[in-house]
This record gives sequence, structure tokens and C-alpha cells, in this order.
Amino acid sequence: MTTASAFVLANIPSPDRGVWYLGPVPLRAYALCIILGIIVAIWWGDRRWVQRGGTKGAIVDIAVFAVPFGLVGGRLYHVITDNQLYFGEGKDPIRALYIWDGGLGIWGAIALGAVGAWIACRRKGIPLPAVADAIAPGIVVAQAIGRLGNYFNQELYGGPTDLPWGLEIYDRVDPDNPLIKDPLNGVALNDVPVEVVHPTFLYELLWNLGVALLVVWADRRFRLGHGRAFALYVAGYTAGRFWIELMRTDEANHILGLRVNVWTSMLLFAGAIAYFVLARRRGPREAPETLRDPWDRDDPDDASAGESADDGNGAERESGDADAAGAESEPPARAGESDDSGRDEATAGDERKVERGQ
Repeated sequence: MTTASAFVLANIPSPDRGVWYLGPVPLRAYALCIILGIIVAIWWGDRRWVQRGGTKGAIVDIAVFAVPFGLVGGRLYHVITDNQLYFGEGKDPIRALYIWDGGLGIWGAIALGAVGAWIACRRKGIPLPAVADAIAPGIVVAQAIGRLGNYFNQELYGGPTDLPWGLEIYDRVDPDNPLIKDPLNGVALNDVPVEVVHPTFLYELLWNLGVALLVVWADRRFRLGHGRAFALYVAGYTAGRFWIELMRTDEANHILGLRVNVWTSMLLFAGAIAYFVLARRRGPREAPETLRDPWDRDDPDDASAGESADDGNGAERESGDADAAGAESEPPARAGESDDSGRDEATAGDERKVERGQ
């Protein structure tokens, strides 16, 4: 058995390329994975939102703001923390805009994406923490899908290993000039690996799926609310990112001997745990009627409004309408009663006068 065959049987092979061309149009696996992840997060988030009593389509409307903000935030975080890749002598700053070549920091994506979501929630009159709880498991699944893009890009892996699930790394070259190495856009011309490494992208993918299951289970079991499901997602994700980040061997800036993302993971984990504990004082999950888009609450044509019978919205509205109607009718009724009382007293007085001969 040849060495190459042994590698194929024992390890995980990398794709031979990460981009295909339809004529002049490039189809990049990384971009396709990001798009698929966003679609899954929005679809699942909207389903969870409706199940909690919210208006169908609200998450889609919020995503119109959150997704562009998140993409910009993710790229900004990457460019800031890895600025040496784009700025300095011999570098091309314009490549900082090449998002399709990889490089999105999840921390920046979540932070600036939250700003976009906050703007949309303010416009729709619904609480941001409740939205965050609805979309939390979808976001971490989207991150898992995004890690497949790193697999196709043959990036973000760990050190050498002889474990059976080691990842084979191949040399990729420019198909028009095999003498030029091109890891992102090139093609592997043979299946002989140059090294076998820890597939840290796979470790994080599996960890993220586990976090999604944890959030769904805990949310159903304990009826988390007020942003606690989202905080659990952040804590779970950063706990995994901490140890996985320590395994990675790709270039990264360091602070006090640790990678920047290790420090970020520790700080966000602590913040998420603190929020999760403190938010318990706010009580159980938000009432369903607080999650509906105010513009749709009284719309008789909104089919989803009729489906909220379990939370008592219709009964509360009818009761409120009856009380309002009663309140409006009380003043005339009281006025009528005082008039009748006056007439009765006058009639009784006349009768007394007749009896006394007056």
C-alpha cells in the first residue's frame, strides 16, 4: 500500500478547491456556506418567534437590518484584529474588502448585528431580548454551517496529528501557472498531503451543534426569557471556542502570550454567565402579547392573530372593549338617574300638597 493510499484510508481529505467557475462567475464555497447559514438562522428563528406568540415574518423584517450590519461588523473585527494582513509595506489595503476570501469575526458580526436588530425592534415595537432568545439556536447552527466554508478554504486548522480523523492538507496552485501557490483560489493537482492536522473547524462545527441542542433543551425545560437563552448560547459557544482556539496554528495576534480570540472568549463567557444569573430576577418568559408587532395586533385580517387563543389575547381585548364601552355609557346613565330622582321628588311633593288641601 502506498503512503498516499494510507493517508486516504486513515484521514479526512480536504477538497481539492474552494471555488468553481460558471464562465467568468466564481462560486465560492465559503460564501455559499455563509448564505446557507443565514437562511437557516432566519427560517428557524421565525418559527421559534411565532411559537412564542410573535408575529410571523417579524424575524425576516429584523434580518433586513441585522444581516448587513452583522456582515460589516464581522469583517471589521477581522480586519482590526488581523490588520497586518492588509496594511503595511507590501500589502494591498483594498483586499480588506474581499469578504469572499474569508475572514469574518463572529464577535464583530454579533455585536454590530445586534445594533441592526435593535434598530429594527425599536421600529416594530417588540423587545430585543425576546428576539435574541428566538434566534439564538439558529445563529449557532449558522456558525456551524459557516465552518464548512473554512473546510473548503483549507484554513483554520490545528497542529499535526496522527489521529484517524486528521485532516489532510494539500498544496493548491494557480491552475494557469502551477508554479504559483494559491491556497484560496487554487486547485490541488494531486492527492498527496503535505501534512495531516487537527480539523479544528470540525471540532467547532460539532461543538456548535451541541450548543444549539443545549439552548433548545434548556429553553423548553426552564422557559428561559429576557435574553437568557441568548446568554446561554454565548456562554456555551465561547467555552468551546476557548479550547479550540488554543489548538489552532494559523497566524494570529497575541496579548500576553494568548491569541486575541482566547481573551475575547474568556471575557464574553464571564459576561454571558453574569447576565444569565442577573436576568433571572425578571421572572419567566415574556407574555406572548408583548411579542406581537403592534401594527398587527388589532388587524382582523391577520390570520396569525386568531391563532393566539392560548395566550388569551382575544379575551383580554374583548374585556377591554367591554370595559371601555361601559365607561363611556356610565355618565349618561348617572345623569338619567339624577333626573328621574328629581322628578320623583317633585311628584311626591305635589301629592303631599293635595292631601293637605293645598
